[in-house]
Amino acid sequence: MSRKMIAEALGTFILVFFGCGAAVLMGEFIGMHGIAMAFGLSIVAAAYGLGAVSGAHLNPAVTLGFVLSGRMSASEMLPYVAAQVAGAVAASAVILMIASGKADYSLAVNGLGQNGYGPGYLGEYGLGSALVFEFVATFLFVTVILGATQSDAPAGFAGLAIGLTLAAIHLVGINVTGVSVNPARSFGPALFVGGKALADLWVFIAAPLAGAALAGLLHGLRITRSAHV
Repeated sequence: MSRKMIAEALGTFILVFFGCGAAVLMGEFIGMHGIAMAFGLSIVAAAYGLGAVSGAHLNPAVTLGFVLSGRMSASEMLPYVAAQVAGAVAASAVILMIASGKADYSLAVNGLGQNGYGPGYLGEYGLGSALVFEFVATFLFVTVILGATQSDAPAGFAGLAIGLTLAAIHLVGINVTGVSVNPARSFGPALFVGGKALADLWVFIAAPLAGAALAGLLHGLRITRSAHV
C-alpha cells in the first residue's frame, strides 16, 4: 500500500502541476486548447509511468468508481484519497512558488487554476450548469476509465484513451467550471486561493463523486450480468 500511495501522490502531482501549471504559467500563450491538452497529456504520462503500481487513479472520484464497481476494496479508498489530495496540494504549492517569482503575479487576481462558476468566473455559468456539467463529465470520464482498464479491453491503450477523454472534457467545459471531474484537483488550488474558491469547492466534490458513483454502479452491474450469461 505504501508504494501505491506514493504512486498516487506523485501521479496526482503530475496531473495538477501540468494542468493547473499550464493554466497559471502559460494560459495567456496557449489558451484553452493548450490547457486542455496539458491535462490530457498529464494523464497519459502518469498512466503509463505509474499505472502498473497503483492503477493511476489520481482522483477520488475514479477511486470511488472502482470501489462501487467491485474492482477495488473499500478499505483501500481512504489511503488512495489521502495520497491524491496530498499530491494535489503539493503541486499547487509548487505552482504558487513558481508563479510568485513573476513581479506582476497576484494570487487574488491570477489565481491558481482553481475551479469555479457564476459571476466573475470565465463564462459565468450558473450553479445548475456547473453541477450538470461536472456530474455528466465525471460519469463519462469514469465510464471510459473502467471500460479501458477492464481485463478484456485492448492491451496498452488505456492511458491514451483516458488522457484523450480528459482533454476532450476540458475542450467542452473549461469555460463552464474550469473542469474539475476530480475533487483532489479542485481542493489543491482552492486551499491556497481561499475565498470563493473554497466556498465553491462543495460543487467539485459532490458532483464528481455522484457522477463517478453512477458510473461505478452501472459498470458493476454490467460485469455481474456478463458473469451470469
